[in-house]
Amino acid sequence: MTIETTPSLLAAVLRGGTLSRRGVLRAAGAAATVAPAGLFGVRAWAQPKKKVVFAWSQSGYCQTPIPVAIERGFFEKNGVEVESLNWAGSADQLLEALATGKADVGAGLIHRWLKPLEAGFDVKVVSSIHGGCLRLVGVKAAGITDTRQLKGKVIGVSDLNSPAKNFFDIHLTKKKIEGYEFRVYPADLLDVAAKKGEIQAIADGDPNVYLIEKRNQGAFVEIGNSGTGEYAEKLCCVIAARGELLRKDKATAAAVVRALSQASDFVAENPRESARIYAKFSKVTEDELQALLHTTNYAHHPVGRNLRNEVEFFAQDFRTAGILKKTTDPARFADTVTLDVLA
Repeated sequence: MTIETTPSLLAAVLRGGTLSRRGVLRAAGAAATVAPAGLFGVRAWAQPKKKVVFAWSQSGYCQTPIPVAIERGFFEKNGVEVESLNWAGSADQLLEALATGKADVGAGLIHRWLKPLEAGFDVKVVSSIHGGCLRLVGVKAAGITDTRQLKGKVIGVSDLNSPAKNFFDIHLTKKKIEGYEFRVYPADLLDVAAKKGEIQAIADGDPNVYLIEKRNQGAFVEIGNSGTGEYAEKLCCVIAARGELLRKDKATAAAVVRALSQASDFVAENPRESARIYAKFSKVTEDELQALLHTTNYAHHPVGRNLRNEVEFFAQDFRTAGILKKTTDPARFADTVTLDVLA
């Protein structure tokens, strides 16, 4: 509570006079009656919101919690003012942008970030916003209806460090499926390559796989999904913050984490409103977005120790598949690249 003094009360104090407790309270009450409203309550003590530059890819519907947190005021409620930066560069470049202060916080898929994080960027993973969103579909005309049929086949991907390529390479390795090959094509031409017989399966994320299936009704069958099986309760898209911000102002990073956790829960509980918010960034309709949001586990967004443990899980996978160095210890790696900002 803030106590305002009337001129007479202040004068008495300055003269060294004494006041009873009742007199002080009566004077304070009188002051509250005449003092401007702006001197009281939250506005009197409101702290300026901390500004952060948030880099994220507006082309990926899976990052819907970010615009939801902006539009629904979750950042603002947690004391953060966000400048949104649409990132179109590579994962390495985004991590470099964080490390060098061009952005404060960024979003990316764990499957794309683990390898560059091994290089030692001054960046920490601080939270996550959803579970799996990657899919592997087989070309029916090529007879691919199960992952066991991929031996000697070609899988089309958008690049050789794409999240889908990394995830399904690991997934197939763990299932002891060998003899397949990955080949790169532009994402929106993967179905064209399939029609030409150049590839027999496609590994990518939605909405691209969804749009491919929509253009080619009945031509593909899902044979792999990063949100099912042992990965059903595993993270996918993560949030990282620059090291200097974490060392000097961990409270702001914590506010960002809380806001995004609230936004992810909102998306899980309100897919229609979330689809409306994200629709301006998307190639698909609100109804289609709502259906896609239903397929993604937004209720799963670990932080703290749970986040660290899931990063270790993926680091172990990546080392087994030869993506991380054999000398990289998954437990130590997870300890190094994650930080519990809420602790």
